[in-house]
Amino acid sequence: MSQFIEMFGNLCQDTPWSDVVTITNGKAYPEEYQEEGAYPICGSGGIMRYGKKKLCNGNTTILGRKGNINNPIFMESGYWIVDTAFSIDVDKAKLHPKFFYYWCCQYDFTKLNKQGVLPSLTRKDLEKVKMAIPQMRDQLKFVSIAEQVDKSKFGDFKSQFIEMIHGCKHVPLNKVARFSKTSITPTSGTVYTLFSFPAFDNDCTPEVVDGSDIKSSKIKLEEDVILYNKLNVRLSRVWNIEKLSTYNNICSSEFMPIKVMGNDVILKSFLYRVLCSDYVTKKMVACSTGTSNSQKRIAPTSLLNLGIPVPTLEQQNQFVSIAQQADKSKSVIQKAMVYLNDIHSDILRRTA
Repeated sequence: MSQFIEMFGNLCQDTPWSDVVTITNGKAYPEEYQEEGAYPICGSGGIMRYGKKKLCNGNTTILGRKGNINNPIFMESGYWIVDTAFSIDVDKAKLHPKFFYYWCCQYDFTKLNKQGVLPSLTRKDLEKVKMAIPQMRDQLKFVSIAEQVDKSKFGDFKSQFIEMIHGCKHVPLNKVARFSKTSITPTSGTVYTLFSFPAFDNDCTPEVVDGSDIKSSKIKLEEDVILYNKLNVRLSRVWNIEKLSTYNNICSSEFMPIKVMGNDVILKSFLYRVLCSDYVTKKMVACSTGTSNSQKRIAPTSLLNLGIPVPTLEQQNQFVSIAQQADKSKSVIQKAMVYLNDIHSDILRRTA
């Protein structure tokens, strides 16, 4: 941590985003270019499919405009952004694109949310956000450190995953897991722990509510399940549930609770990583149905019939271990950025 203190020890003035970034609104993808192409078509959750046109240049940051507003994504190549997200480019004379991305990873954008049902951000509010901008040489130092962490032995697990799934057998998901479909009608006077949107989407914390506040039937939630979201615009949102509270646990019908049928074939921790992957996301986007991107959903049978890679249990354990360490490395970067902001604030207070 002493490296960060030395790196950012000089006074850095807070600068509004309006002075250093350009925010581009997403647009619906033109129907005439729906054919498969080389450019990613991205939403607030990441890549949804590919097309032949691009709207934004590479080395920019994607930030959700609706729904998934607290998950910045850095895109190195050109891409199209749909209307659920913003593309943010920086003034490269003042701000390094990757430093801006890492800064966004530690910032809590939910505090800008003014909507009650579906979290959302406005361009006007984002332009008022202020950030301390170190000298470019210091930004480059930080980016170098951050990228070394990402590229460490823990950071290359995606390529290992790709190699693994192409070199092993695939079996339908319904051969190794099942859906929990037990419905329950909440009763007044009974306390429930509800996994639903938007609260769970924002902070991964379920709500504790009385049954009188729940207006429709829900799904009884078993322990140790994976919650997979049916909504197309949130395909990347998958949660690994382990220990449940002592209250009656239920989830919204927007989720598909998945229960592994024993650990002798596939580990739940490995299946969770598979369901989070672009491999599954692309497959599900292709078969989702609905009248618009915001309303498209995944049919449970589509996911149940999807071929899932099943390497040996030893390989699964190795991959999960690497992936978990990669998650920890990202957490270190985010904590470092929070620490740097604390340093800046302290310096500003002492020099005021």
